[in-house]
Amino acid sequence: MNSLVKTFAAAALIAVSTFAMAAEGPGSKSEKVAVNLSTADFALEHYVAVTTEGQSAGVGQLFAEDFSQNVQSSSKGITHSREEVVNYFKKQEGKKLDCKVSTQILEESADFMVAKVTLAFEEFTKTDLVTLVREGNSWKVSKSVNSYK
Repeated sequence: MNSLVKTFAAAALIAVSTFAMAAEGPGSKSEKVAVNLSTADFALEHYVAVTTEGQSAGVGQLFAEDFSQNVQSSSKGITHSREEVVNYFKKQEGKKLDCKVSTQILEESADFMVAKVTLAFEEFTKTDLVTLVREGNSWKVSKSVNSYK
C-alpha cells in the first residue's frame, strides 16, 4: 500500500511539472538572456541598442535596482522608476527609432561613467545624460536624464 501511494505521488508530480513546462512553452518570457555588461562601453552600447533598436534581451539586467529616469520638459520634470522603464522597453521589443545616434563620454573612472547620448530625429533632438556604475563584475545604468529640443 505504501509503495502504491509513492507511485501515485510520483506520477502526480511528473504530470504537474510537465503541465507547468508546457504552459511556459519554448522561448518563454521567463527565460533570461545574459548580456555582456563587463565594461562600461558594453553597457552603454547595450543601452543605446535597447533605447533605439528595440532590443529587449537583458533589459532587466541593464538597469540598477535604484535606477530612475528624469525627463525634463519646458513645463515640468517627470520621473520614471526602474520598473516603469524596464516594462516600457520590453513592450518596445523590435521597434527601431528613425534617428541618428551619437554618443560622447563626458566623464569616466574605474567605477562610473557619464555619457551623453543624442538622438537626432527629423523634427527634434533628444539628449540623454546616462550615468553608469560598476556593481561587482558588471556595469549598470543607474540614472538617465532626458531633455528635448
